[in-house]
Amino acid sequence: MYKHAMWLLSVLALAVSPALAAEKVKIGFVTTLTTPAAVIGNDMKDAFDLAYEHIGGKMAGLDVEIIYEDDGFKPDIGKQKTDKLVKQDDVHFVTGYIWSHVLLASRKSALDAGKFLISANAGPSQLAGKLCHKNFFNISWQNDQTPMALGEVLNQRGVKSLYIMSPNYAAGKNMVAGVERTFKGAIKGKDMTKWGKDAQLDFSAELAKAKASGADAIFVFYPGKAGGAFVKQYMQAGLNKSMPLYSVYTVDALSLPKFQKAGMKGVLGSLMTQFWSPDMDTPQSKKFVSGFLKKYGRYPSFYAAQSYDAMFFIKSAVEGVNGNLGNMDGMRAAMEKVDFPSVRGKFSMGSNHFPIQNFYLREAAADSAGRWTTKIVSTVFKMHQDVYAKDCKF
Repeated sequence: MYKHAMWLLSVLALAVSPALAAEKVKIGFVTTLTTPAAVIGNDMKDAFDLAYEHIGGKMAGLDVEIIYEDDGFKPDIGKQKTDKLVKQDDVHFVTGYIWSHVLLASRKSALDAGKFLISANAGPSQLAGKLCHKNFFNISWQNDQTPMALGEVLNQRGVKSLYIMSPNYAAGKNMVAGVERTFKGAIKGKDMTKWGKDAQLDFSAELAKAKASGADAIFVFYPGKAGGAFVKQYMQAGLNKSMPLYSVYTVDALSLPKFQKAGMKGVLGSLMTQFWSPDMDTPQSKKFVSGFLKKYGRYPSFYAAQSYDAMFFIKSAVEGVNGNLGNMDGMRAAMEKVDFPSVRGKFSMGSNHFPIQNFYLREAAADSAGRWTTKIVSTVFKMHQDVYAKDCKF
């Protein structure tokens, strides 16, 4: 009897233990880790690594494995890397994605493979509307929302006319559409400049046109290296003295230290909108910012904040089903509840799986230690939902 029981236990151990031992939460993270745009990708990666430390490397008792892939700032490479993650690595979740055109090129690879796809940054209008999918979630914002908030700021501040500049790609077009949707004044001119690996970095001709337009202010969307180049040339042209700068995704935690090092004081006081700022007064944001400053010696950007949230968002899905990674319906339901500590505080998930959240006016300023950062000035939108949700049908 005893020998039979021991034999049975051994058989059960052989049958069950290897599966349990092999079970882990596998997350693929696609971002830009080469080219000048890597400054954004590395900030996202640093935040995701910090979140991994803060959760102790586990979700619902299961080990977490992160596989990072570099999209090289190209849609075709992003798709190839997504294919690798879902076919070769067999991850449960694919996240990351800075760029809308990379996400759009990669979405079918992940979704057709039956994986959860969670954007930690890009929020193209297509995925918020007609191309929405039950297994796609966005943990940042829909592209139009941040510039829509800025358009409202322009109205509140009495700006009557505007000159617009933005890169000519999916997100750039959404940014322009967003500010035009809410701004009530006149558009004096618009330039959509070349984007991609060989993005335009000389804006002298466009700045001359902006100055000649007679517009009250200038609106720009230039993330990464292009943003630094634009602001430097904007100040060299003396436009900061006559044409106030309003921006989205241009003046942030990535660019401000460089502006400070270059002594470009004219950038202080410039205004932008976002869903979050390092001075956000929520417990999770304080934990995140202090941990990021301690580990990396710099302020985190909103790209980092969203990536940090993405880890806890995924954790809420896994814990919502007690680690049963085969329960897709249960994990989806858990993510729809948005029951996790977010850096932005409480928010809800729209019917199209995009956040319904606040947007704030932020100002570039120096902190108590003299470091240039951003601070919240006011709330522009409360619990704002994107305009494309009505077109989403799962």
